[in-house]
Amino acid sequence: MTSGSTGQIAGLAITSLLVIGFGIAMSVYFGRKAKSSKDWLSAGGSLPLIVVIVTQFATATGGGVLIAHVGIGYASGWSVFAYEACVLIGFLVLMLIARWLREQRFTTLPEIVTRLFGENKLVTAIAAMAALVVPFGWLATQFVAFAQLFSRLTGASPTVLILLIMVASLFFVLPGGLTSVAWTDFVFGLFMIVMSLGVAGYAIHLAGGWGQLTASVPQRLWGWQGVTAAGWEQIWLWVAAIVPGTLTNQLYYQRVFATKRVSDARRGLALSGLTMLIGGVYAGCIGLAVRAMNPGLANEEGATGWLLTQLPGWVVVVFGAFLVSTIVSTTGSALQSVVANLTRDVYQNIAGRDVDERRTVALSRLITVGVSVLAAVLAIQFSKALTWLVATYAYSAAVLAAPIFLGYLLHTRRRLTPAAAIGGMLAGLVGCAVAQTLDTAVPYAVYGIGSSAVVLLAIAFGSSERTTGVRRATEEEKA
Repeated sequence: MTSGSTGQIAGLAITSLLVIGFGIAMSVYFGRKAKSSKDWLSAGGSLPLIVVIVTQFATATGGGVLIAHVGIGYASGWSVFAYEACVLIGFLVLMLIARWLREQRFTTLPEIVTRLFGENKLVTAIAAMAALVVPFGWLATQFVAFAQLFSRLTGASPTVLILLIMVASLFFVLPGGLTSVAWTDFVFGLFMIVMSLGVAGYAIHLAGGWGQLTASVPQRLWGWQGVTAAGWEQIWLWVAAIVPGTLTNQLYYQRVFATKRVSDARRGLALSGLTMLIGGVYAGCIGLAVRAMNPGLANEEGATGWLLTQLPGWVVVVFGAFLVSTIVSTTGSALQSVVANLTRDVYQNIAGRDVDERRTVALSRLITVGVSVLAAVLAIQFSKALTWLVATYAYSAAVLAAPIFLGYLLHTRRRLTPAAAIGGMLAGLVGCAVAQTLDTAVPYAVYGIGSSAVVLLAIAFGSSERTTGVRRATEEEKA
């Protein structure tokens, strides 16, 4: 798609800067509430339920929903809801341990593993690496997505656009860490919900209305059967790939850690999962509308780009504001999550550096700048190579899923040791790599998780140490 007119480019630039400037102003305002390192790293357990719900939606709705999910809607109609439902299933499973997660006042995923299996630097190191690769991948790929999309709309240099989104992300995070990111995401999330539904409705209008759309698109896509139009084989592959990734995505856990009330931990996940279905409405409606207007697209993931060429100038400008708010909310959340791992797990827990509150916040801000620059450099130099980062979901899930969930189920019955965690995590890593090498039909994350679970259970039950639930619960309460 070529760039638009001078007026349209100017409108997009002004709108984008206004959205970013508004976000920065909110970040600075809410960042004043961050008084301690806990506030910076986990919002100090201060987020109301409605903020948790909307900020989960804003975090999860990134370039994937804007482009890839619309492609699913174009090719397979309402099957996009099957994809979104995988995230909902993941949230429902997380609900099983949500209350315990909030009660323990964790900051990162490695803290969960070490609480269950015992303090050990190797355990923390492996878990930290598995936890941070996913949000770092999100960060770098969102930089690339922003540059590619807006360079086509405006003709601006991708390098300049990457630097712009990098600076914007810094200003979203630096004032108050997760406190400022969560509240900014809340406001942007509300805007995104309204815009998602508005753009979906406008796309149907462009297609001639729902009646004309249904006359132009096969019923198997827009009818009730459209939910399974992608085919059960594809749907089960989505379940096998997306559910494990959701269960080990630190960004989702951090919102649970940050709930204001313990009772909100479960409700927040359930309601957040339901809001994800709004992404299905957006992607499905746009995909079907574009299918009705142009059924011959060579690449279904080009549906969003093609739609932009059909929109009036003023709609493109408004849609641009939606795109900016969507991407910067995801980059801010991903950046803060990586920084939390590096500060809490690597610097404090592995290196053993115990610093005061002021120095912890200062260090976190310094790390934020370093991570942002590294992600920008990778996005500029290796934008085409960043597709391999998709694999980080599989490896993260293979390493972390069994230790977190099996560890939780066993921790009141057996005295778990660091050896069980290390064995399980390494087995997950190897199992995932072997399955990927063999190019298995089932997503290789499944083999990794299975290998991890088998080895972890073998080591755990091979130990003669047992503990009663009452005794272990008492130890946790003291802790």
